[in-house]
Amino acid sequence: MIDSILDTDLYKFTTSYAYIKLFPYAVGTFEFTDRDETVYTEDFLEKLKAAIARLSQIRLKPEELDYMTAHCRFLPRVYWEWLSSFRFHPERVEVSLDKQAHLHIAVTDYLYKATLYEVPLLAIVSEILNESLGRTADMDYVIRRLGKKVELSNEHRLSFSEFGTRRRFSAEVQDRVIGYLTRHARYCTGTSNCYFAMKYDIKPMGTHPHEWFMFHGAQFGYIHANYMALENWVNVYDGDLGTALADTYTTDAFLCNLSRKQAKLFDGVRCDSGDEYEFTDRLIERYREFGIDPTTKTIIFSNALDFDKALSIQRHCAGRIRCAFGIGTNLTNDTGYKPLNIVMKLTRCKMNTNQEWRECVKLSDDAGKHLGSTAEVKACLYDLRLADAVSGN
Repeated sequence: MIDSILDTDLYKFTTSYAYIKLFPYAVGTFEFTDRDETVYTEDFLEKLKAAIARLSQIRLKPEELDYMTAHCRFLPRVYWEWLSSFRFHPERVEVSLDKQAHLHIAVTDYLYKATLYEVPLLAIVSEILNESLGRTADMDYVIRRLGKKVELSNEHRLSFSEFGTRRRFSAEVQDRVIGYLTRHARYCTGTSNCYFAMKYDIKPMGTHPHEWFMFHGAQFGYIHANYMALENWVNVYDGDLGTALADTYTTDAFLCNLSRKQAKLFDGVRCDSGDEYEFTDRLIERYREFGIDPTTKTIIFSNALDFDKALSIQRHCAGRIRCAFGIGTNLTNDTGYKPLNIVMKLTRCKMNTNQEWRECVKLSDDAGKHLGSTAEVKACLYDLRLADAVSGN
């Protein structure tokens, strides 16, 4: 289960610090979504509540503080010292099943705290459901399949990072997978999970999430959200963590708002939805419009990838733009069972406790993955002059 506060993705800490530095009084709510509308049981619910209660016992250990201070120069020691005093508060986590036995989870707190709940809660839900269904991971099967993926990566010099914490089968499976990668995968560049980065002495990887852009959209308007979110990220990190996330309000909006300064300053862009081949072509064209050599930039692809698809994308990028891959569920939940398709997203926020709540929206380049109420999604589409608004979808 979760035994360390570092058992989460690096971007949770980088985003937490960005909230502290720029928006320390901002409050928000994260809510759980199961895209497959899984039916859960009361037994599962009780186990989940017990696991959430145990989160209160987790704290940053002195050796973890020293490790993160030494390996994350972009985050000051004062942040890790603050994190040493942070505790999860189970009473802030609302958990229930509705009449259809669908799971509801919501966390409300100051955003620099609330953001830290997302990944641990998702990992816990996945692991407890597997336990409740009596599923066990056949590690011989997992490692056999993993070995073939690593062989493909080694043969074709396919660079990738492990991004699989949130939908892992279990902490044990992720541990075994990363251990194997560190021994055999020549082109594995690191992991998003800080605990396993520390355990296996590999690089912790990550930048910023959709929530950062969703917050800016709710507070400053959708037209300016991408631009302001990137500007504020630079204000916090001064050029570090330089991979921009493209698809919070669709690639169309991102490319339209991307400034020449940002295109030059950021090392590259992460593609997390939509057609990867079309995205590559459009981004290369945009760099050329700015007079930027695309071969100096990198696309990080991270949308439900497997290694065969990653290799196909790498061939499409070859000689045109650099590429790397963040691969998650295909590494940490390739056990023969269907993984959960679950997320937790920022659904509302306010700049301070006196402001009214403002709804948050996430669009997507994948059909059917817009998040937010129908009315607010429609308003967002209209503001951005996107085709869906005209068609009434």
